[in-house]
Amino acid sequence: MIRTVESEQHVSAPVLAAYSYCEAVTGQQARNFAYGIRLLPTPKRRAMSALYAFSRRVDDIGDGELAPDVKAARLEDTRAQLARVREGRVDEDDTDPVAVALSHTAAYFPVPLGGLDELIDGVLMDVRGETYETWDDLKVYCRCVAGAIGRLSLGVFGTEPGARGAERAPEYADTLGLALQLTNILRDVREDAASGRTYLPADDLAKFGCSAGFNGPTPPEGSDFAGLVHFEVRRARTLFAEGYRLLPMLDRRSGACVAAMAGIYRRLLDRIEREPEAVLRGRVSLPGREKAYVAVRGLSGLDARHVSRRTVRRRT
Repeated sequence: MIRTVESEQHVSAPVLAAYSYCEAVTGQQARNFAYGIRLLPTPKRRAMSALYAFSRRVDDIGDGELAPDVKAARLEDTRAQLARVREGRVDEDDTDPVAVALSHTAAYFPVPLGGLDELIDGVLMDVRGETYETWDDLKVYCRCVAGAIGRLSLGVFGTEPGARGAERAPEYADTLGLALQLTNILRDVREDAASGRTYLPADDLAKFGCSAGFNGPTPPEGSDFAGLVHFEVRRARTLFAEGYRLLPMLDRRSGACVAAMAGIYRRLLDRIEREPEAVLRGRVSLPGREKAYVAVRGLSGLDARHVSRRTVRRRT
């Protein structure tokens, strides 16, 4: 069982200011993530914002316009900042609000900070321009940039006392992260191609005649692009089904947060499946009202109850 701190400790003014900065970053930049964490109680919402703000910093370095060697150096500087947090060397009046908030989060929640090292490792893979021959290869990257975030988030959420199978909760959180990342990869296939990045496994691209890449609003000539997308959608759905087994292990509001974030991505996956070539014309997204509906559905506990019933049927 993974427990978290439910009652809020006294939070000093400098730490509150640091958290406010992280929440502002999250609200401005986390278009899907923010819908979920709004459902959390204040201490958990602040902690998740601190994790997001640090992760955003890492991602922004990787996505920026700097030369690869400069990016690598800045990522290692960020790793050094993380080491300061891990070693308790960040004072409340430190000039870096993200470090202050993350340090407070690490003091009150059992977050595995090594997951942020994994994130940095994953972004370094981007900086080096790595490509992936097989799904097993791509999984390594996805675990760094998304599975690790799932495990970090679980450190904030915790699991319910007496939850069956809770020892597997980190595994399910990791798998759910993989599902979200594969959905991201499908959604951003054209945008990534424009940046010189290819994430989908080379053997999948070859199987469906898409090895030429995605540099325009139409699929490569003679390819089965729809077949490729549907193949990857099925893979993502399998990951979602496994990762959703985490939901019954969480308290109501943490489960609602996870269900909202995952539900938004599952609906994106539905749209991509219905119209595969849409991802070549621009970013597929959901309107705000639909995201709000998914959040309300998560708060109702419908997804968690559905997964719980399905799990019981499997056991019997």
